[in-house]
Amino acid sequence: MKFFVDTADTAEIKALTPTGLVDGVTTNPSLVMKSGRDFREVVAEICDIVEGPVSAEVTATEAAQMIEEGKSLAGIAQNVCVKLPLTFDGLIACKALTGDGIKTNVTLCFSANQALLAAKAGATFISPFIGRLDDINVDGMDLIREIRIIYDNYDFQTEILAASIRSANHVKEAALVGADVSTVPPGVLKGLAHHPLTDKGLQAFLDDWAKTGQKIL
Repeated sequence: MKFFVDTADTAEIKALTPTGLVDGVTTNPSLVMKSGRDFREVVAEICDIVEGPVSAEVTATEAAQMIEEGKSLAGIAQNVCVKLPLTFDGLIACKALTGDGIKTNVTLCFSANQALLAAKAGATFISPFIGRLDDINVDGMDLIREIRIIYDNYDFQTEILAASIRSANHVKEAALVGADVSTVPPGVLKGLAHHPLTDKGLQAFLDDWAKTGQKIL
């Protein structure tokens, strides 16, 4: 599974890249607003930090303007992936931008039928929102399972990008059901490495090592 970091905080991205875990980044207007910085400036900086896809979202709602905005965003850097809403206009824009060789991430997916349409339109990524489905008492992982089956049935190349991930358990479940990518907030990604027994075991080793009075260097 690939990991994308869901943030517009360039300091967080820089801190995580040495781990080798950051395969890409997803942003949205809300995340950029929190950063308080110029949108294009943030996207350009992130694209310099990571080699993988960096999702930058259009703000238009009509296809023609989405296409125009998408081409403009794609001009920022070669690894920009244009993020489009899962509407009919978004699908038209997806088809057009994909035809021009621009990567696309179709977002706000809440049903398997929507995901099927996005794949037909040639989306590079489809972003089902797990957490938001859980919020309305619908199991978001059921959606990932359905999309995986449909995509495998027809050998669609669109990658399933599990989004709206809120916990380590979400990441595990998404991996188990076959999501290609999980996009996670920095705190969730860091938390995947934590386990109380790891901390306890490490402390025991350190305590025993201290008793030897030795040093490695």
